[in-house]
Amino acid sequence: QVQLVESGGGLVQAGGSLRLSCAASGRTFSDYTMGWFRQAPGKGREIVASIGWYSGVTNYADSVKGRFTISRDNAKNTVYLQMNALKPEDTAVYYCAASYRAPRNYAYWGQGTQVTVSS
Repeated sequence: QVQLVESGGGLVQAGGSLRLSCAASGRTFSDYTMGWFRQAPGKGREIVASIGWYSGVTNYADSVKGRFTISRDNAKNTVYLQMNALKPEDTAVYYCAASYRAPRNYAYWGQGTQVTVSS
């Protein structure tokens, strides 16, 4: 089992920044590809960014490229999402998730943290 706890959400004006954190416990953190997902009201859950377990290769949704940065600190068992130039359409509940090795099955999820961007 992997336990994930997100933090860092909040209310911010358009153009502002937030940094989300996700602390993991329970298994060897470095064995897991980590992803950030979001779900806006009335919409499905979408992946925002991911970072590989071994190479640390990152991937981003087109909607956040150039604005968001995912990173991980394996010594602290934590993954981050730095969000800059926020837009009202970024408003959503943000979740972190873990997939063992390859990003095929995100089996472990955090409880989510609300991000609200006002115009």
